[in-house]
Amino acid sequence: MHREIGMLTAKVDMILEGVRRSEEKSDASRASMHRRMDEIVDRVSKVELTTSAVQEDVTEMKPITDEVKMWRQRGIGALAIVGIGASALTFVATKFGAALLAWAGSR
Repeated sequence: MHREIGMLTAKVDMILEGVRRSEEKSDASRASMHRRMDEIVDRVSKVELTTSAVQEDVTEMKPITDEVKMWRQRGIGALAIVGIGASALTFVATKFGAALLAWAGSR
């Protein structure tokens, strides 16, 4: 009977040792996971800071960009007016140019 109790005690000790090793592995795994989570939190906070800085820059640039777009539209309109004027002047010169030169030469 002492021998059987000794065998049971040895088996319980082996089970306890296995549980202890399992707990040590779990502790190490949890520590690693917490370390990685802390790294992720740091990286996300850096991304948030960068994003907010970029958002502020974009907010500052938007009025300037809108103003440049307005200038561009006005420039295109001015070019269209100049083009129409030049076309009208060319038409008048080609249609009545010879007659005007003859009239001016006869005087």
